[in-house]
Amino acid sequence: MEHITAPELAAWIADPDRPTPLLLDVREPWEFETCRIEAAQLMPMNTIPGRFSELDEEQPVVCICHHGARSMQVAAFLERQGFANVTNLTGGIHAWAKQVDPAMPTY
Repeated sequence: MEHITAPELAAWIADPDRPTPLLLDVREPWEFETCRIEAAQLMPMNTIPGRFSELDEEQPVVCICHHGARSMQVAAFLERQGFANVTNLTGGIHAWAKQVDPAMPTY
């Protein structure tokens, strides 16, 4: 599994020459409503085993949670299911708010 910092992810999203990653937010709905990265798809961690087949194995996936622990577990799970291009956002949405989007609410 790869790891990416919030500024690196922001640069990736802004780069038209790179394939657009699926921003897989594995937090709970109330967390997602509080703050999220634009274009992120909510799929709470506890739903992943029953829903990962909805994901495109060919698309790069960046897993996101609050601080990076849940998303790292989901990224490892996806790799075990055969996903080859999975990345974990180090520091999670909290790091994004602090390093990329200071106007984003935190919790």
